[in-house]
Parts: sequence; structure tokens; C-alpha cells
Amino acid sequence: MPSPQTPVNSPFGYRSIAREVVEGIDLSGKTVVVTGGYSGIGTETVHAIAGAGARVIVGARRPEQADEVLEGMDGDIEIIPLDLSDPALIDAFAEEVAGATDTIDILINNAAIMASPLARDARGYEMQFATNHLGHFQLTARLWPLLVAGGGARVVALSSIGHRLHGLDLDDPNFENREYDKWLAYGQAKSANALFALQLDTLGEAKGVRAFAVHPGGIATPLQRHLTMEEQRAMGWYDEEGNVHEAFKSTEEGASTSVWCAVSPLLEGKGGVYCEDCEVAVATDPENPRAGGYWPHIRDEALARALWTKSEEMAGVSFPG
Repeated sequence: MPSPQTPVNSPFGYRSIAREVVEGIDLSGKTVVVTGGYSGIGTETVHAIAGAGARVIVGARRPEQADEVLEGMDGDIEIIPLDLSDPALIDAFAEEVAGATDTIDILINNAAIMASPLARDARGYEMQFATNHLGHFQLTARLWPLLVAGGGARVVALSSIGHRLHGLDLDDPNFENREYDKWLAYGQAKSANALFALQLDTLGEAKGVRAFAVHPGGIATPLQRHLTMEEQRAMGWYDEEGNVHEAFKSTEEGASTSVWCAVSPLLEGKGGVYCEDCEVAVATDPENPRAGGYWPHIRDEALARALWTKSEEMAGVSFPG
């Protein structure tokens, strides 16, 4: 069953960087899959994990750009095309990965889009939910035999503080009967990411697969590509001179919690938890809602099960066994 949301006294924190978190941990012989591992915090995630000796397979929607970004980076890194909004390309990616390795030790579902204008995939599904959640749901299902084969795999699902926007409506996940709101759609997708980790851990524990949800922190990356600078200034992310808020993390700092969840010995025997700042998060203080922590709905096991059933139906996939 999912572990309680109890901090584990991590020696790392808000300003820790990914390579610091993995220092002293030998990942030689391990195979790691990272989606979107060539942009923003994904690049630093790959840098840290490959630098620790792992073989890293990067799923890339823009493989040419991935080649440019990752060229010359130390380590065993392979790039395979992947578009999380296209079910056929997800299956093709998984098939190619299965042809390249017998096991996956770590899967980091890192790729995402944020606050995008209303768009739909070929199935008519709202694009943020389809890409951020359903695409990773299908991918994880297709890679499941490889995750189980290792007997001790970890899956890291990138959620966000945006889960507090909630927006999760299992009767209308595609905004067909309600007005589209780009932030509610993002909140829905990020809530789904956290609930996915909760239920995946429940199902995977007996097979040695544990799952973790991660809030990486506020970071200035291409994730904000759909937002104008005016919008970002209004939210306090940038000042009038174009300087990013001092509370924002660097990409190296933003990648640290993903890497910590993937490798930390402190998380052995644990799973299903929501983490931030290289620690298991606690509940949000309702008197200080701008502080860190999680909102209760992403710890709702009944909601996680309902989302899982809905996701199987929408994606047309189920997990073997």
C-alpha cells in the first residue's frame, strides 16, 4: 500500500542540484528511460543520471533538437522519437525500447506541456490531459513488462504545485461540456500525474515497482512557452526589468527531486508519495496556501482508482497482469 506522507530526513533540499543528489551512487548496469530529457529540467536529469553510469534512453518529440542538446554529454545516451500525444508513436517507442533492453530500472515521466491554448489530439482528447497524463499512462503500460523484469524498478511522475488548481472532472476530462480554461486543464493533468503515481504504486508494489510523484519547483524553462511575458509578470514570476523571481530554481535545482526519487536509498521500501525539494512532502497549511505541500485530493485512493479506470478506457490500454 502507498507509504504515508512522512518526511524521511533527507540531507538535500530546496537548493540541492541533481548531480549532488546522485553523488556517490553507482548506476552502472542500470537502464533509465526519461521522456523529454533534452529540454529544461529533463536535460539536467539526463546529465546527472548518465553521469552516474546509467544507460539513458531519451524519448524525444524533436529528436534532431535532442541530438544537438545532448551531443557531447558524458555517458551512454540513446535518443528515440516519442510523441506522447500520438498513441501509435508511443507504441513504436515502447517497441524500440523493448528491442534495446530486457529491463528498465527507472522510468522518469518528465515531458509536459503547460497552459496551452485549447487543442485536441487525433482522438479528440484535450491536449494537456492527453499528453501529460494519458500519454505517460499508455507508455508506462507498454513498458510494464520491462519494469517488472528488473524486480525493483522506480517510476517517477512529474506533477506540479499546479495540482492545487485541481480541475479534475472524470465526467468531462476533455472540456466538451464546460468552458476551456488553460489553467484548470493544467491542474487536471498535474493532479492526474500525482494520482497515477498513487495507484501505480498500489498495483506495482507486489511486483517490486514503486512510484513517486514530484513537484520540481518553479523554474524558468521552455515549459512556459505558451505564456506571454505580461502573464508571467502578473503572476510575479518576473519583475518589470525581466528578472526572474529569486525563489525560482535553476534547471539543475529543478531536476534534483526527480533524481532523488529515482535513486535515493531513503526511499527503499516506500512509494506512492508526493515529493518536493528532495523530501516527502507534507500537507499544505490552509493558513498559508502559498507555502509548499500537497492538497488532499491527490492522496484520495478512491479517486486514484476511478482515474485509473477512466484512463484505461480513454487510452485503450491496460497493464499486463
